[in-house]
Amino acid sequence: MSKDEGISLTKYLSASGVCPRRGAQALVESGRVAVNGVPALRAAQHVFPGDTVTLDGREIAPVTEKVYVMLHKPRGYVCTLDDPHAPKKAIDLIPLAREIRLVSAGRLDKDSEGLILFSNDGAFIERLTHPRYQTAKIYEVGIAVPLSGPEIRRLTVEGIRDGDDLLKAREVRRIAPGKYRFVLTEGKNREIRRMLTALDRETRRLKRVAVGRLELGDLPLGRWRRLTEKEVQAAQQ
Repeated sequence: MSKDEGISLTKYLSASGVCPRRGAQALVESGRVAVNGVPALRAAQHVFPGDTVTLDGREIAPVTEKVYVMLHKPRGYVCTLDDPHAPKKAIDLIPLAREIRLVSAGRLDKDSEGLILFSNDGAFIERLTHPRYQTAKIYEVGIAVPLSGPEIRRLTVEGIRDGDDLLKAREVRRIAPGKYRFVLTEGKNREIRRMLTALDRETRRLKRVAVGRLELGDLPLGRWRRLTEKEVQAAQQ
C-alpha cells in the first residue's frame, strides 16, 4: 500500500478475503463497513496505512496466509455466512473457519449437495464466480421423467425465460436412467430447479461434482480438505 495514495476500499476488502471486488459496493452500501469508526459511503474511497477498517464492528486486514478449501456439502445445510438463525451452515463443517474468515465461491441451495469452495483470497473467489470468466459448474441431477430431445434443446439452445432471467445450460446429457449431467456457466439462483420446474419436472436430487477444473472426487459427504497448490493454480487458468 502506497504511503501517499493508499488503496481503494474495494481492493482492501478483497485482499482481506471478505468478498470479491465486485461485491464490495453492495457490502459498503449495507452499512456494515467502517473506516476509523466512520461508516464507509463508497467502495472507491481510499484506505491509508494506519487506518482501521471494520466489518460488523470487527477489524479486518489483508490476509497474510491464503487458504483454499473444498467441502462436500450435505443436503440440509445453507451456504449463508451471516444468518444467525440458520440452524445448519455449511461453513460450520470447516473447523478452520473458526480461526480464518472464509468466503464461499458461489452457493448451493439448502436442498442440494456437493462441491463448495471456500477461500480468504478475494481474487480466487472472483475468478471462479464472475460471469466474464464463464467458469463451468457441473451437476448430476436426478429426474423421474426423462427429458425429450426437444426439451434438452430448449434447455441448451433456446433457453427458458423465468421472470427477468433467461435460464440456459451449456450442456444437458443423460448419463444413466433417471440421471442427467448439467453444465452451467452462470450462477443464477436455483437455476436448474427453475428450468426443470418450467418443464414440469421434479428435481429429485441435485449434486455439484465440479467447478472449473476442480472435482469433488471421492471426498466423503460432510468432509473438507485444503486444495493442493496445483489445484489452486489450475482453478485460475
